[in-house]
Amino acid sequence: MMRKFKTILAAAAALVAIPQAAQAAAVTLDPTPRTLVLTAYAPEWEAMAAVITHGRRVKVNDREIVLGTLAGRPVILMSSGVSMVNAAMNTQLAIDHFKVKRIVFSGVAGGVDPALNIGDVSVPEQWGQYLEVMFARQTERPDGTKGWQTPSPSPAGAPENWQFIFPNGTRVGNAVEPAKNHILLPVDPALVALARKVTAGLTLKRCVAPSAGMSAEAKLCLPHDPKVEVGGTGVSAGVYADNAQFREYLFRAWHARLLDMESGAVIQVAYANRVPAIVFRSLSDLAGGDADRNMEYVFDHVASVNSATVVRAFIAALPD
Repeated sequence: MMRKFKTILAAAAALVAIPQAAQAAAVTLDPTPRTLVLTAYAPEWEAMAAVITHGRRVKVNDREIVLGTLAGRPVILMSSGVSMVNAAMNTQLAIDHFKVKRIVFSGVAGGVDPALNIGDVSVPEQWGQYLEVMFARQTERPDGTKGWQTPSPSPAGAPENWQFIFPNGTRVGNAVEPAKNHILLPVDPALVALARKVTAGLTLKRCVAPSAGMSAEAKLCLPHDPKVEVGGTGVSAGVYADNAQFREYLFRAWHARLLDMESGAVIQVAYANRVPAIVFRSLSDLAGGDADRNMEYVFDHVASVNSATVVRAFIAALPD
């Protein structure tokens, strides 16, 4: 009986030791407090890597990470990977292994607000996740018309539905704020205020440099000078969105200025860890509003460079 009791105690001790071992594994890999600069995919990474100096490379899981300086400030450059789960997972990975002072995302996006054009850089002050939703069942009303029935009531402040898709928000909290349902999560207000201050008057690129085999005359140029706009709402989901009707819905119901596949997840992780964060996104396409076809693969390079240009100016203005 005593031997059996000791076996049970040993098994319990092993179970208790599991989270301690997991915590020990999340060691700090660099002692310097740094700004985490995130990108999602290759053109965004290349535009940021081009302005990082004194870089040394480390690898965590499958992530290649550059520790260096940008505009004289210590930074970590890392790719979040594309889409929401990758973005959340790798943002948390960086927070766990490095001394992250703040998070700055640089990337491209699909434009939703008709006032924004390809090449413009948008810096939203809040982010929502437009596919944290309920799918409703179709019902028939007494008068014979069709309606929708959700499994539970829509939360207060939720945007209107799009057909059977009803926004439901995300339940999240942090060390000082109890968990509650959020339709939108705010960007750090001090970082937004700094962005307003430093982005005025920046010159952005209009033209895509010719690729191999193209003549100089063949380069593509935007018909307008791109601008930077700070404020408004961004939305994210794990969807490559290229649908004009849904774009109109997001502008009408969510008042969204742009959409992407990562930022809402990054802002949620930053909120949960109480790390200040801000997102800079340059429009590479119009998310279904393009005249003939989606233009991302035409303008993702110039959009990536424009976002990186604004991010560099922003980081140069940081106090540390």
